Amino acid sequence: MLLVIDIGNTNIVAAIFEGDTIVKEWRMHSDSARTADEYGSMLRLFFAENGISTEKITGGILSSVVPLLIGPFINLITSIVGKKPILVGPAIYDKLPVRVPDSAINEIGTDLVANAVQAYSEYKRSCIVADFGTALTFTAINNEGKILGVAITPGVRTAVHSLFANTAQLPSVPLKAPPNTLGTNTIHSIQAGIILGYKGLVESMITQMKEDMKKESGSKDEDILVIATGGLNSVLQPLTNIFDKIDKALTLKGLKTIHDILD
Repeated sequence: MLLVIDIGNTNIVAAIFEGDTIVKEWRMHSDSARTADEYGSMLRLFFAENGISTEKITGGILSSVVPLLIGPFINLITSIVGKKPILVGPAIYDKLPVRVPDSAINEIGTDLVANAVQAYSEYKRSCIVADFGTALTFTAINNEGKILGVAITPGVRTAVHSLFANTAQLPSVPLKAPPNTLGTNTIHSIQAGIILGYKGLVESMITQMKEDMKKESGSKDEDILVIATGGLNSVLQPLTNIFDKIDKALTLKGLKTIHDILD
């Protein structure tokens, strides 16, 4: 079994792979004030509740965009697995099937690298990966596995939270589409602006990114596969046909692929 951990700005996702199958997956809140022991207790409780023996976990891989949590989780995974995990970062990029631009080596999110690795390894063609998380990111990969670039905007939930936190009378609202853009109450008005507004943002960004990819690498529209991932992609998925593939586990699978390449 393989322990895969992806630390994001809001959530930590931990998964157990058996072969190529995710047998269990958990989410925890990202909190750099917590110690490795605290997270270790939580993980071991998850393992116990799901009948997973730590003795069967023979490897680990870690991706983190929260620097303060890297050290504690290296220690945590080492204590569970008995050896240090593979850490996704600049030191391993030259061994991967995708190429990270020199200008981005120390800046690109390791989760985005995992997304690119899985998308290119699985489809072997030009791709755009839209990852719906705390930030909404668009990663472009050409048909030779080169990461051409990334666009970043606040995520859907981040936008809703910002609106709620910085206004006196606007409430937090459910993340679902309203009947139309003509909001006749506060909830529908906010949903129209955020959810339907983000639909337009996503469609416009992907259309423009395709145009830029065609100029940069000679790709054609029909050659560029658009993949949606991240927990919040389901909010927009029913509203648009811009996505060719939906894969909520793309990042985790990318980390598993990286482990297989390097182990």
